[in-house]
Amino acid sequence: MARTIQSLERAAAMLRLLAGGERRLGLSDISSSLGLAKGTAHGILRTLQQEGFVEQDAASGRYQLGAELLRLGNSYLDVHELRARALVWTDDLARSSGEAVYLGVLHQQGVLVVHHVFRPDDSRQVLEVGAMHPLHSTALGKVLCAYDPVAHSEVVEAEREAITPRTVTGLGDVEGLLDLTRARGWAADVEETWDGVASVAAPIHDRRRMPVGAVGITGAVERVCNDGELRPEIIAAVRDCARAVSRDLGAGRF
Repeated sequence: MARTIQSLERAAAMLRLLAGGERRLGLSDISSSLGLAKGTAHGILRTLQQEGFVEQDAASGRYQLGAELLRLGNSYLDVHELRARALVWTDDLARSSGEAVYLGVLHQQGVLVVHHVFRPDDSRQVLEVGAMHPLHSTALGKVLCAYDPVAHSEVVEAEREAITPRTVTGLGDVEGLLDLTRARGWAADVEETWDGVASVAAPIHDRRRMPVGAVGITGAVERVCNDGELRPEIIAAVRDCARAVSRDLGAGRF
């Protein structure tokens, strides 16, 4: 069995304690409830306070959960809401396009797949929810980098690996593709990440008109493209899906 880190276990227990029961707890309450020496408890609380996970009331000296936990919780809820709002529309997109549909969000230096609808046929497929895809080479990643300043910074500062002979890696060329993505409202990946595979993706915005994710289809080049060009009906379907999810998130008309 893998060893755990005791200080992290204690910090987690402390946060759970503060999340339940009374709104604020004193140092003595916390240390006795968790069976910790006051000095140990105070050291953990001080670290959590510095990171914004815990706040101390100036008047009473008691501790409560901090605003940083609320921010992290809202981030999770945003992704949860995005997936919930996209369920019907992504199912429709998979059915109309005949291809697999992916919903992705920015996570660290890549695209985190938070929803995956299988291609509607009897072929064997692997669920990719939780998988990480590259930012610079995938259609989902290009969309995020084109519309999200944080994602853009990530792709500019990262080492952009040439995954296939078609992968675009030069900064100037990447910036050109992102400009094109913003101009036309969608991005493509034709064998830049996987040989024989093409993708199309479009951005999803929330009620603040902020980019919160991207939706796209992925399939064999011979199905997604026609005579070397992406099929316009697939591009239109992906864009319609992205607009529909954005409207359900309160973004209004684009």
